Amino acid sequence: MEKASLLLVGALTALILLGVCDGIESPQFTVIHTESDFEIRLYRDSIWMSAPVEDISFEKATKFGFHRLFQYIQGANMNYSRIQMTKPVLTSIVPGAGPLHSSAYYVRFYLPVKFQEMPPVPLAELNLKLSSWTSHCVAVRKFSGFARDSNIVVEAEKLSVSLGRSPWANSTSSVSKYAYSIAQYDSPFRFITRVNEVWVDVSGSDSSGCGSKGLAAY
Repeated sequence: MEKASLLLVGALTALILLGVCDGIESPQFTVIHTESDFEIRLYRDSIWMSAPVEDISFEKATKFGFHRLFQYIQGANMNYSRIQMTKPVLTSIVPGAGPLHSSAYYVRFYLPVKFQEMPPVPLAELNLKLSSWTSHCVAVRKFSGFARDSNIVVEAEKLSVSLGRSPWANSTSSVSKYAYSIAQYDSPFRFITRVNEVWVDVSGSDSSGCGSKGLAAY
C-alpha cells in the first residue's frame, strides 16, 4: 500500500507540473482552418505510448491508464530511462468495445523528441503499447472546467454539430476506430482557467494534408 501511495503522489505531482511549468513538450501541429468554436489542426508524425483500459468510466480509465504510464516514465522500462512529462494527457474513446458494451479507452502519452526515434520498451506487466501517429488532421473544440463522464459526450456532440455546419461537414475520418479523444492539459489541483479539448480525426483534400490515417498501434 505504501508503494502504491507513493506512486500516486508522484503521479499527482507530475500532473501539477504539467499544469504550471513552461517548456513542456507537446505534439507539433499547424492550424489550417478556424471557426468560432473549433479549429482544424494538421499534426505531424509522432510516437505515443498507449495504455489500453476497459472500464465503464472515462474518469477511472484515465486515472488507471495514466498511473501505468507514469510508472513507465519514472523508469519502469527496459532502459530504466526517466522520461520528462509532456502534454496533453490524451484519452481516446472506442464506444461499445469494452465490457457489457461499454466504451474502451486508450490513455496516451506523447513521447518527447529525445525518445521519438528509439522509445524505451515498457516493462511487460504495464501492458503498454507504442502508437505511431502519421501526419493527419484533427478537429479540436476547447472546453473549460474538469473533463468528466457527465460532460465529455456533450462536448463531443457540440463539435459534431459544428462540423456539420462547416466546410468540414462529412469529413470525419472513416479510417480511425476512435470516436473521439479528450485532451487534458492541467493538474487535477487546478480549479480555474482549465483547458481541455475534444479531438476528432478528420480527412480532407490532398491540398489540406488531411488524407492520412492518424493513430495506429504497432
